[in-house]
Amino acid sequence: MPGSPLTDSGRLLLGHQATTVAEILAGCPRFDVGAGEPHFPRSFLGIELLAVEHGFVVVRSTPEGFARSIITREAGPGRVLLPPSPEEVVFGLTAARLVGMTPEARARLLELPEAARALVELLETTLAQQRETLANFAHTRHIERVRRTLLQLSLSYGRVVRDGIRIDFPLSHMLLADMIGSSRETVTRALDELQRSGYVDRRGHTYRLLVAPAEVVGDPRRGDPAEV
Repeated sequence: MPGSPLTDSGRLLLGHQATTVAEILAGCPRFDVGAGEPHFPRSFLGIELLAVEHGFVVVRSTPEGFARSIITREAGPGRVLLPPSPEEVVFGLTAARLVGMTPEARARLLELPEAARALVELLETTLAQQRETLANFAHTRHIERVRRTLLQLSLSYGRVVRDGIRIDFPLSHMLLADMIGSSRETVTRALDELQRSGYVDRRGHTYRLLVAPAEVVGDPRRGDPAEV
């Protein structure tokens, strides 16, 4: 899980506890999720937390009274998720591997002060993302929903490049539509308008926010401003 303090990439953050954390996680089950493959709640029985080791996944939910499912959460390498509820399904956007944290593993991690702090920080990030996703639905203008969702993704998966912030997340018009509860056609029109206004640029499935990095308060590990 690159970027996660609970894995090898975070050894400096965990200090002398890193080896113990790695041993605990090595004993946890792994779940391989194929691109486009659904995993239902029964796949994660006995699991209290899911961490993305590599790849990207989303959680689809079908709320009561809704004719279609919506995406309520997304996660890439180093992010964590709660297991899906009975109304939810985990889908792979790409081939992905999840680490399933058992109650025993969680208890052992919480006994380690540095690991416990890292776990709380990851959960705080997850809750903040979900709160922002829910708040986005309060906006009636779809272009504002699209803009805010792109901004949210840049905070989580953005990398500073020479002309803005590149969103390193596999994004399509249909996926973005499911994230904001709209139609693909509406999202396409909103993106066209955002491109005309100079806010975003699309190159294939890659999006760049054409804003100064200082305008986006996010992860200080995002990258080197000179990267292209």
